[in-house]
Amino acid sequence: MTAKKAAFRDGFDHRFKAIHDHEVPWESDDIRGLLKLPPGVKVKVLNYDPVMKRLDMKQRFPAGYVEPAHTHKSWHSILVTKGRMCVAGKDLRAGDYVFGWDIPHGPYEYPDGCEVFIVYMGDATHIWAAAQHLDHKNIWKPTTAAGKKGVARYVSKRKAGQV
Repeated sequence: MTAKKAAFRDGFDHRFKAIHDHEVPWESDDIRGLLKLPPGVKVKVLNYDPVMKRLDMKQRFPAGYVEPAHTHKSWHSILVTKGRMCVAGKDLRAGDYVFGWDIPHGPYEYPDGCEVFIVYMGDATHIWAAAQHLDHKNIWKPTTAAGKKGVARYVSKRKAGQV
C-alpha cells in the first residue's frame, strides 16, 4: 500500500505543504463564515484540519476596526505580522504575541489596521453581543491618515447602530 492511500484512510492530509503567500487569495470572512465577526475582516486559510479542529490562517483587519469582546470554544495563538493590535492595555506591533483561551477576551482595536497569523484549535466561531459592541468607545488613537479615516468610519457605523 502506498503512503498516499494510507494518508486518506486515516482522515488526515499528510502531504507536506510549502505555500507562497501570493498563492492564497484574501477572502471575506463574511463569505467563509469561519469567525462570524462584524464585516470587514479578510482571511487567508492556509491549513484546516477538521479532525483536529485546527485552523491556520492569516487575518487582515482594516484601519479603525474593533473586534468585539468575545469568547469561542477554542484557544488561539496570534502573532502580529503588520500594523497595530491594541488589547489588554498593550499596543502590539509586528513580532508581538497574543494567546487567548475559551474565556471572554477583547475588545481588540486595530486603529491603523493589522495583519496577524493565527492558529485556532477548536471552534473559531466568535460569540459576542451586538449591543455591547455598538456601545464600544475607542481607547487607542490612530497614528496614520488611513487610521484616522478608518476609526471615524467605524465609530460612525456603531453610532448609527450598524455592526
